[in-house]
Amino acid sequence: MTAPTPTLTARARLGLTLIAGGAVANIYYNQPLLALLVSDFGPRAALWVPTACLVGYGLGIVGLVPLGDSLPRRGLILGQLLALALALVAAGLSPNLPCLALASLLVGVLASAAQQAVPFAAELAPDASRGRIVGQVMTGLLTGILLARTASGFVGAHLGWRAVFLAAAGVALAMAGIAAATLPHTPQTRRLRYRALMLSILHLARTQPTLRRASLIQALLFAGFNAFWVTLALLVEAEPFNLTAAGAGLFGVIGVAGALVAPLSGRFSDRRGARPVVIGGALLVMAAFAVLWAAGQGSLAAVALGVLLIDIGLNGALIANQTRVYALVPGARGRLNTVLFTLMFAFGALGAYAGSQAFLLAGWPGVCLVGLAFSGAGLVLALLERGPTRPPR
Repeated sequence: MTAPTPTLTARARLGLTLIAGGAVANIYYNQPLLALLVSDFGPRAALWVPTACLVGYGLGIVGLVPLGDSLPRRGLILGQLLALALALVAAGLSPNLPCLALASLLVGVLASAAQQAVPFAAELAPDASRGRIVGQVMTGLLTGILLARTASGFVGAHLGWRAVFLAAAGVALAMAGIAAATLPHTPQTRRLRYRALMLSILHLARTQPTLRRASLIQALLFAGFNAFWVTLALLVEAEPFNLTAAGAGLFGVIGVAGALVAPLSGRFSDRRGARPVVIGGALLVMAAFAVLWAAGQGSLAAVALGVLLIDIGLNGALIANQTRVYALVPGARGRLNTVLFTLMFAFGALGAYAGSQAFLLAGWPGVCLVGLAFSGAGLVLALLERGPTRPPR
């Protein structure tokens, strides 16, 4: 016999929320610092450092997150956060670009602790409130993404780029302390060899049609989202807006409102099922691109409204899709999460490339057309879905 799975206390829920945001922020700290890094290490720093960090995060999702289905997640999260602190110290003390790029790769891999926190919350949550609780933890993760650039830019401007990484190491240690103090010990699950664990990811993708549909819909919406965000600065820093890079970055703060609706999306998914929320999210993303098309005529208010709509729509659909995916195979939530986010990041890269090329070839209207195409495809797939949409009780 095995010990029962502990319940999710308010302390543990808060701890997982803080850990999700504090961990994921590390892959975005470098972005406002690129000018400083280029000044110290040359123009290649603008490519190597952010790319290494994002590649590392993808490797962590694929290589580390599934381990949570075989080993106790509390220990995995704690170990990753402690190792993350060391990697951040190495980044802050890097004497040259190759060392910094390698440290950034390790930071990305270990920052995937954020993706351990969300399945852990889903594992501990009661079935009837899983969507709401996943939404609360995702609020922390999404807020960490949105505020990381602002905090890093402020500290970097006043204290230099090394101070950002060293301060982040302190935050990682604080997150490890929070993990030790708030997260429950869970019973040992069935131990799987690593090769079998990796192969089972492919088995889940092949045998779970809901997982494939939810992942593809969310990936298409994320592609449109990235097409917008990689080109936003090009729009607002040019005529007629003439904003600075700092001014362009402030639009990320508007997205915090989108993160705050995540628990509402999860609660609605618990009551009415995921499909209506996903359809509504896709419609909001499409509406955002219609508004953003008008923003090209010179309206900052339209840009702000478009940012708000696209963040609310994407995040709402994400929480609903996560809720139904986590309900499919209770003992495989880490691997289910890996399938979902791996496809999302792959399409996100495609969307970023398509948006950049569209801006070069057709300007801002081209970006909006790309976004409408991706989000429209996601909406069509959501509308064509059949069968039960509510997680099993």
